[in-house]
Amino acid sequence: MEIAVIGTGYVGLVTGVCLSDLGNQVTCIDIDEEKVSTLKKGTSPIYEEGLPELLQKNIEKGHLNFTTDYKEGLVGKQVIYIAVGTPQGEDGSADLTFIHAACESIAKNLENDVIIVTKSTVPVGTNEQIKDTIQSYLTNEVTIKIASNPEFLRQGSAVHDTFHGDRIVIGSDDEQALEVLGKINADFHLPIVKTDLRSAEMIKYASNAFLATKISFINEMANLSEKIGANIDHVAKGMGMDKRIGSTFLNAGIGYGGSCFPKDTRAVISIGKQAAYDMPILENVVDANERQKGVIVDKILRRFDTVKEKTVAVLGLAFKPNTDDMREAPSISVIEKLLEEGASIKAYDPAASRNATTVLPTTINYAASIEEAVDGADIAIILTEWKGIKEFPFEKYEEHMAEPVLFDGRNCFPLEDVRNSGIEYHSIGRPSIYT
Repeated sequence: MEIAVIGTGYVGLVTGVCLSDLGNQVTCIDIDEEKVSTLKKGTSPIYEEGLPELLQKNIEKGHLNFTTDYKEGLVGKQVIYIAVGTPQGEDGSADLTFIHAACESIAKNLENDVIIVTKSTVPVGTNEQIKDTIQSYLTNEVTIKIASNPEFLRQGSAVHDTFHGDRIVIGSDDEQALEVLGKINADFHLPIVKTDLRSAEMIKYASNAFLATKISFINEMANLSEKIGANIDHVAKGMGMDKRIGSTFLNAGIGYGGSCFPKDTRAVISIGKQAAYDMPILENVVDANERQKGVIVDKILRRFDTVKEKTVAVLGLAFKPNTDDMREAPSISVIEKLLEEGASIKAYDPAASRNATTVLPTTINYAASIEEAVDGADIAIILTEWKGIKEFPFEKYEEHMAEPVLFDGRNCFPLEDVRNSGIEYHSIGRPSIYT
């Protein structure tokens, strides 16, 4: 089909590239001239496994192109996906400024009947607003049909998730729109859930809010386990074997971050307030996650009393591995607290260091390798469970640190593997190991 995707951020670019890989003719529209110029050359502006290869492949096949011109990008299109950002506002609600701007640009350049699909995460009822906004700005007599197709992509595995996800959700109050989108998505060979507009919008928020709840819950259990002498690894394993609970998202650590869970959980709370409905469970999920970010610093201060004039090696900056995304990464608050306590920071991340410089204090020293980061450090902290960090030999800590003391904020290693390592080791919800 002839498809346009508005927005070449994380969601828009992955959506456009993957739809083009199915054989559709896709034009991605973005007002950022520099980004579009980069994409036309086949270079991805985001770090995402498998994306550069698919981008280059489909440009070369002529299935994928990019433009800053709405009129050029929309001509002859049968389906238009809106995939612009919906950042969090000051009150926790989603900021729909970019959505409204995209709607106005669509309306003023639309010359044929079309199905408009919202890929962006938007509050319940937004798609109805989108239809009203576009119709109010239309300059030609055309018919628009509205649909919601929320994304459930994990950063770092978004391309894989697009082709191997759990389900595809399509919401519309128009049967023809549901039928067309069903045909487009049938080529992914995944279960398709067809529903109404508002339910589709709610499925996205409810899914992310539940996963955030699961993370905060297991972190609360980890903190309690430490105080009463239990091991959260064993607790989580025993819980996860119950099919009603499941083992995913039961990994204790320093909390969630990124662009989805924090923003979407707060957005659900905001939606509840607008509907005059309090959501104390989710409010506590958010509070618990904020507290959890401070757990690792508290451990360090209990062990050392002070970190003044000490060098701390921070291993991992991105909010999760296989991405360069620093949005709401726990590393930010951890590093800020350590700096307030007088520590010097040497940080390493294989992908996120450049983005980190835009959100972290300028006093941080960035290392090009794990060895460089831990060399001469008094303390090492793991904040992102990158493969290279998990495979870094324990003896290297002994080699590069005067007294190797490792704080693991992601519980990367089984305790059995650490006991004979020769290093002092502290993790989340588990007994500490001393040399």
